[in-house]
Amino acid sequence: MKSKFCSLAISAILFSACSSPVVTETYMPAAENNLRAPAVPLVTIDPYTSIWSFADKLNEENTRHWTGKNFPLLGGIRVDGKSYRFMGVDDFSVTPVVGTAANGLWEGMYTEKAPAGDWMTVDYKADGWKTAKAAFGAKENPHLSTTWTTDDIWVRRTFDMPSGLSDEPLYVQYSHDDNIEVYVNGTLVAVTGNGLDYDLLKEIPESVVKTLKPTGNVIAAHCHNNGGGAYVDLGISQKVKSDNSFDACAKQIAVNVMPTQTFYTFECGGVQLDVIFTAPFLTDDLDLMASPFNYITYQVRSLDGKEHDVQVYMETTPQLAVNSIDQAVSFEMIDKNGMTYLKTGSVEQPVLGKSGDDLRIDWGYLYLAAEQSPRVTMSIDEYFATKNEFMVNGKLSGKVGNVSADMQKQMTVLAYADNLGKVSNNMVSGHVMIGYDDLYSIQYFGDNRMPYWKHNGEVDIFKAFSNGAKNYANVMQRCQAFDAQMMQDAVASGGQKYAELCALVYRQAIAAHKLVTDKEGNLLFFSKENFSNGSIGTVDITYPSAPLFLVYNPELLKGMLNPIFYFSESGKWTKPFAAHDVGTYPLANGQTYGGDMPVEESGNMLILMAAIAQIEGNADYAAKHWDVLTTWADYLQKEGLDPENQLCTDDFAGHFAHNTNLSIKAIIGVAGYGKLAAMLGKNDVADRYTNAAKEMAAKWVTMANDGDHYRLTFDQPGTWSQKYNLVWNRLLGFNIFPTDVATTEMAYYKTKQNKYGLPLDNRKDYTKSDWILWSACLTGNPADFTALVEPVWLYANETTSRVPLSDWHFTSNGSQRGFQARSVVGGYFMKMLNDKILK
Repeated sequence: MKSKFCSLAISAILFSACSSPVVTETYMPAAENNLRAPAVPLVTIDPYTSIWSFADKLNEENTRHWTGKNFPLLGGIRVDGKSYRFMGVDDFSVTPVVGTAANGLWEGMYTEKAPAGDWMTVDYKADGWKTAKAAFGAKENPHLSTTWTTDDIWVRRTFDMPSGLSDEPLYVQYSHDDNIEVYVNGTLVAVTGNGLDYDLLKEIPESVVKTLKPTGNVIAAHCHNNGGGAYVDLGISQKVKSDNSFDACAKQIAVNVMPTQTFYTFECGGVQLDVIFTAPFLTDDLDLMASPFNYITYQVRSLDGKEHDVQVYMETTPQLAVNSIDQAVSFEMIDKNGMTYLKTGSVEQPVLGKSGDDLRIDWGYLYLAAEQSPRVTMSIDEYFATKNEFMVNGKLSGKVGNVSADMQKQMTVLAYADNLGKVSNNMVSGHVMIGYDDLYSIQYFGDNRMPYWKHNGEVDIFKAFSNGAKNYANVMQRCQAFDAQMMQDAVASGGQKYAELCALVYRQAIAAHKLVTDKEGNLLFFSKENFSNGSIGTVDITYPSAPLFLVYNPELLKGMLNPIFYFSESGKWTKPFAAHDVGTYPLANGQTYGGDMPVEESGNMLILMAAIAQIEGNADYAAKHWDVLTTWADYLQKEGLDPENQLCTDDFAGHFAHNTNLSIKAIIGVAGYGKLAAMLGKNDVADRYTNAAKEMAAKWVTMANDGDHYRLTFDQPGTWSQKYNLVWNRLLGFNIFPTDVATTEMAYYKTKQNKYGLPLDNRKDYTKSDWILWSACLTGNPADFTALVEPVWLYANETTSRVPLSDWHFTSNGSQRGFQARSVVGGYFMKMLNDKILK
């Protein structure tokens, strides 16, 4: 994301919402991130409370949950009586200009084979394309006329523009299942990722509107069906003029994503507005990292040397506290200990009542909170009335007004306004807090566990918010210091583009977890397998994410492993290999995944235990779990060299036998057990397992050799795959595989790269970007690292799949194959882990 910020010092601003602003210096990004994020993290607390911008501009679309559902945050600024919207979009009505299928079946041309040339342009000759009525898709969709169930469809619709249109904005209106790109007169105007959505609206840029002619225009789309249903419908609508909308949009100047903070800069009405989203994800302070709130900071200064009268507005809705909009909600305004809280949640409150993937929380309560001040007014009221009140008066009623439990009949908002008063060249600032009290977070083998920050009920949500408000300036300074240090370290480790990738994925990796403790006080750091199957505590999700936590706090990695150890050591899991998971989020009551991954998960556990011991300089944690580790090591020694037909972590590729990369994992796992034994003074055991691993590795080299590279499977010459598991051979000092295995593989990889990365293996052109970052570290050669990482940066920067970074994408065109917002991107920190261990 191209970012040009003023070169002001990185320092604190002293502000309290309960007094007049005292301005020193302004908060600025710790570094510059030029990567255009596929989606920008805004509020990141845990897998449920997670809000992102899926657009280049913060005021271009509704903000969303990582699943893609609307999680609205709306922001406005009033400058000298004129209002500007800087965040989200307000609801509005549209009227059809070029109707969708709901307005009458329309005729278009389509093909299911990838067309050559600029198929989306006006002058393109669609020879060989079919002509049919829309909409296109699977039979369960509405207004369907033409069946489409293949992987891809390309659609062209020619249309005329009616005369007499108003000056209000035009929007492309489209429905899709799954990934879609929509073009108007050859220009890309809308991109949406996985999932099914009807009648989405995306404003057509003014430059594209100017290309529209009375006749002969084209709206075109390419839709990729990832499986299940399929659907495409296209049209154009115009906004109906209303007095309920903000007067104008603020002009976004810059966006900059740092590890713990996102910075936006806008210009409007002669002032500059900075908006900063801060998640206090400092892993060396678990109370802070697990906090139930984030901060939203705003800073305003004059750009033209004149004094301006300024007010800032923000709102959210109960959509953040329900799974679906048809659920009834309640509201409350609470004044407590110098703070005002706006509270909403479902009426039903089904605590821990649902488990699964594409779900949002519908128990507990959402809070918008701020310190009380003569400047600040807050209210809960009807959607349009609240905005109108702000736009007219620059303030809110301070009351609970017209509210409705039924969001489908009337949307009620929780709103905040700050009258900054006269603003000149000096920056004037404020902040609001947004957070969630989930009451209970995880069910752990039948026991409902509170979030870590509650300390078993000793801390309530009001104390948590109050402490956060008191420590605001300190937390902001600490976050900025961490961001600066992390960016510096990442640049030194792998270069600027590597650092920019790490900054993008840091919050995503942590926010895909929830921290609790068991009854004995042991940490339990549960991952959610986002946009996959919703599993909780998945071992082969923990494994790729581990580098981030090994670098910054291995106690969190232990918190991921503890449930798996308990599952086996309690006798609840009796198989001689490690379990895949402990349930479906948020219910951790035992494995729910349909199949086992015997070699995969046992190897993962042993390798991670060896890595923890390497970082900590002792094997004390392993000693606590020695019996079950021994069982898994014995299983790997017996079954791991030439694995039978089974799944590995890349389970989307299906079962297959004789997997050479999985064999490497087993061999490294056995070596890891030998290392742990040596660190515990069990020398005979250490020698036995280390020698076994060496013998297995020697056999592997012979069995996998395919000349200038090593095979995908032992029994299939002419195949290849990334051997990302080999990274531990050098990292943990085993050196049981010859160094030329890594150098041979790396040389071969460079011949197989596509524009957006190295494919996972020879079967498909898709890849897993986390594994690329591991493969990039195989040789320890900086040039090799750069060669593999730069295409990943290019993918993140150019992908048309605008979702929280997908770790599974096509290397040919950079589009998402599946998965998004997953914790596995913590694996991007493998190079920093490499440097930490081998420095």
